[in-house]
Parts: sequence; C-alpha cells; structure tokens
Amino acid sequence: MDITVTEFKRRCLEVVRRVERTGQSVAITRRGKVVARLAPSSASASPTHKPWEAMRALGGRLLAEPGESALRDADFEALR
Repeated sequence: MDITVTEFKRRCLEVVRRVERTGQSVAITRRGKVVARLAPSSASASPTHKPWEAMRALGGRLLAEPGESALRDADFEALR
C-alpha cells in the first residue's frame, strides 16, 4: 500500500493499526517518491495471542477464567 505524507498525517493511527493487524508494510510518498516505509517490527510479525489463548491452542486446560484466580484465598494465606 502506498500513501501520501498528507494522507498519512491525517490517518496515522488507522494506518499503524492496519500494519499491526495485517503485517503488511506501507510506503509513504511525497510527490510520487517513497520517502519512508512503515513496517511491522520483527517482534510483532506474528499475530499476538493472549497467554490463555496460546495455552488453549496447545491443548492446555484452564482452571479459572482470565483475570480470575485458580487458587483459593486459603491457599494464598498458607503461602504467607
């Protein structure tokens, strides 16, 4: 995808999110010449999953919902 500097300035956040979501770089042009390229970082090249989603994909079993503790309050007290 090519986008002019003016258009990039106007839609910056949208363009960054698109690069993040699709993993495709964007060429930023001025007067028809590419002056910059926005590309996903190597760390975010693969889609990111929340830890519990990755665990489910590997066949793991959740003992509690995300944000919920798998331990009882008494277990926490015993660890003090």
